[in-house]
Amino acid sequence: MNEQPSTLYAKLLGETAVITWKELQPFFARGALLWVESSLDLVAVAEAVAIDDRENVAAWLASGELEKLSETRALDLVEREPVLWAVVVSPWVMIQERAEP
Repeated sequence: MNEQPSTLYAKLLGETAVITWKELQPFFARGALLWVESSLDLVAVAEAVAIDDRENVAAWLASGELEKLSETRALDLVEREPVLWAVVVSPWVMIQERAEP
């Protein structure tokens, strides 16, 4: 079976970037940040949001693996300053903490 990534997946992958919390604060203030748990593939989740894959997105939201960034988590990010990875799927900026190598 051919497991080639979709064109959209490849495009989103090319648009991901490491970002600091300071750069994300304006998006948090607008309520435009979505947190993606590290157990998920950030780009695959972004692709699902972009194509309106309601079934998967609803399941991730229900499980808490995908959520609007909470104030509690934002405070944690301010205190720890972890390495974050982001991709934009308008109107959202989707972020995930990168695991330490």
